Amino acid sequence: MSILVTGNAGLIGARFCDWLIENTNHQVIGIDDLSGGYRENIKPEIIFINKSLLEDLTGIFDEYKPQVIYHFAAYAAEGLSPFIRKYNYENNLIASVNLINNAIKFGVKRFVFTSSMAVYGEVNNPPFSESDPTVPIDPYGIAKLAVEQDLKVAKDQHDLNYTIIRPHNFYGSKQNIWDRYRNVLGIWMNQIINGQQPTIFGTGEQRRAFSCIDDALIPLWNASQRESCIGEIINLGGAEDTSILDACLTLLEVTGSNLEPIFLQSRHEAKNAFSTWQKSVDFLDFEHKTTLKNGLSMMWEWAKEQPTRPQFTWDKYELDKQLYDYWK
Repeated sequence: MSILVTGNAGLIGARFCDWLIENTNHQVIGIDDLSGGYRENIKPEIIFINKSLLEDLTGIFDEYKPQVIYHFAAYAAEGLSPFIRKYNYENNLIASVNLINNAIKFGVKRFVFTSSMAVYGEVNNPPFSESDPTVPIDPYGIAKLAVEQDLKVAKDQHDLNYTIIRPHNFYGSKQNIWDRYRNVLGIWMNQIINGQQPTIFGTGEQRRAFSCIDDALIPLWNASQRESCIGEIINLGGAEDTSILDACLTLLEVTGSNLEPIFLQSRHEAKNAFSTWQKSVDFLDFEHKTTLKNGLSMMWEWAKEQPTRPQFTWDKYELDKQLYDYWK
């Protein structure tokens, strides 16, 4: 079987491709434009194509004829998305629709899409259930929800069998820790490595559920292999919620650092955002095995061995009106 994985140089895509190579005999094709991931994350056994999903993908589908697609590629800077609206919609929505079009044309059997908890917004009281209303509060969540809705139409009109996964703040080795706008645990690790105080937006009382990627790999595989998952939306991960401040203090303990967090201007975000996880147990055999402290310990050991890279910063935002001071 041929499996196409987008975003295969980033955290979820790279680690899932590793799992596929180590545990199956299937052909794995990875597509990534390396805008946020790194070639070093890609195993040599992967057929790697350095390409944007906004480009013509016909040749790839015609040559490799994937039966299964895992669509992980995204620019997941939720807090930044109001200031890079065009880029957000092009890379998170239009690129996804291009992929879905080709999946329909070439008769792909299963399409697994990683959406986001951002689709829930802040009208619901956490933990968010898959049946809760979806009212996103930023362009990133809007883009993810639009792809979900497009997949439902693609199923109804074109019989594309999809499964939507809504992951909970995954972290682990091979994560991009050099982007100042996303992956808060990675941002903190990079700051600590460079002797900088870890930054917290607001008071740190916001609550999130972080998930070690190691616990999600088998469930992700099951999402494409089980008939019961077709047409389903499933929250994945996040069995334990914590405050942002406590997560930061846990990381500081793991690293043995004497640094203290610094509190910055609050940003537009849901104060508390974490989800139910029972459906992932029932449908995907998810098991929450890794505590935050243990997961951060493993990621920290990996992070310390990484090369020195410059932190990614946008040269020019599409909008700077009401841009937060710390990003100016």
